[in-house]
Amino acid sequence: MTQTHERGGRSTAATETGASKARLIAIGSLLVVLTNAIIFILPPLLPVIQAQYGLETVAETMWLFTGLTLGGGAGFILLPRLADLHGDRNANVAAAAFLTVGAFAPAVGDSYATLLAGCCLMGFGSAAQVLPLGFLRRGLGEGGIGAAVGVLVIGTGVGIVAGMIGGGLIVQNLSLQTFFVILTAVGAVTTLASYVMIPHAPPAERTGRMGVVGTVWMIAWLAAILLTLTQGLVWGNAALIPLVLGVAGGIAWFRVERRSTTAVFDVTLMKTPLVTASCICIALFAAVNAAFLLLVSTYAQIIPEALRPVDAYGLGLSALETGWLMVPFAVTFVVGGVIADGPVNNGRAVPVFVGGALISAAGLAWLAVAHDQQWHYLVGAAIIGLGCSIGYAAGFTLVQLAVPEEKAGMATGIAGTFLAVGFAFGTALVTADLSASLVPVPGTTLEVAAESLYGAGYSIAAVLALLVIVTVLVSRARSARRAPAVGS
Repeated sequence: MTQTHERGGRSTAATETGASKARLIAIGSLLVVLTNAIIFILPPLLPVIQAQYGLETVAETMWLFTGLTLGGGAGFILLPRLADLHGDRNANVAAAAFLTVGAFAPAVGDSYATLLAGCCLMGFGSAAQVLPLGFLRRGLGEGGIGAAVGVLVIGTGVGIVAGMIGGGLIVQNLSLQTFFVILTAVGAVTTLASYVMIPHAPPAERTGRMGVVGTVWMIAWLAAILLTLTQGLVWGNAALIPLVLGVAGGIAWFRVERRSTTAVFDVTLMKTPLVTASCICIALFAAVNAAFLLLVSTYAQIIPEALRPVDAYGLGLSALETGWLMVPFAVTFVVGGVIADGPVNNGRAVPVFVGGALISAAGLAWLAVAHDQQWHYLVGAAIIGLGCSIGYAAGFTLVQLAVPEEKAGMATGIAGTFLAVGFAFGTALVTADLSASLVPVPGTTLEVAAESLYGAGYSIAAVLALLVIVTVLVSRARSARRAPAVGS
């Protein structure tokens, strides 16, 4: 009887443990899907927003996406640190609450100003997409890193489809404001689910500080530089003012951070072989990702008949139809994560990064010369999705492998910050590119980019992908030079 009781007890405990792990994976998947859906909802809606709010310039419209990504930059730093210092549940509930408030702002205040503010708040909350890397690693035990990265990559693929198709479907059948009302309700449900499904556990770190000042300072000087990049052609010499302020602020920030006890980035971790290179590669892949999204979304929704015959181009698609073009991207995005997992964990990260970069560059080179038919985008999206997901999976896995479990949130924050900065940089590059030469839309005050700028934009993005190869090869060469010095 005793043996039977013991076996039954172990079986019950195992069942409860299994159920607990399933709940963690479920809520982690929900957070990744929802936050990526929000990120990928916006690009195909930008032309709709520009028309509805009467925004005259490309830069003014693109700043909504830039605000989303810069808000994410702050969230990627602070929310994982909040998880380490105050517990995973508190951090995830806070992230979901920011998403809810961010969606609520444009839902009740139907204006460009409230939409921009809402994008910044939703961007901050979108850092919830990387929080499962921390609580799944801590909650799943052995093999937690692989499971967490798998949830991140697969959930991102699902979120892409949900965002780009779901958002277009809602707006096409309802209205932009109704869409934000629905998003507010979904955010509220996610906030409650995070509180109920994520167990309250003691924080991984008993002491430490958040580094809020350093984070806000970093976002401020980055925003000033990006403002120059996006508005330079509009403001002329006046754009030098935010550039000087941004560069000066950045130099001062680096000097202060090197001596700070609450530095935004952990210096010891960044010195670990390939960690800094991995973070830079994550940023480059994110820049490629953002550039691709915005170039596709803008070109696809231009109506040729609305332009003068000499300027005519575009596919004339709706936001929903544009979202369908991204389905191959989402499918191969899931496949890429599976391909990268084994080689990275077996110490072959450099070939994985190189492969992801070459695949991405090939897809972008294809679109640079062939982007005037829908099937061109379906082919390009499949190739670019595969390359980007391979790069993301390799980068996030390497950074997690470099730290102990109690530092999982901090490592997540560093990698996520580079992701957000890369997205913002890619957005700014595309904005500058598409603002270089504008053509009028007859009968309106709107202007759109000249057709030739799209090929240039894809070429620029291809160069960013190839810079991944340069980054990892330089890092490996430096590590090889340091090794004999350490041995001697």
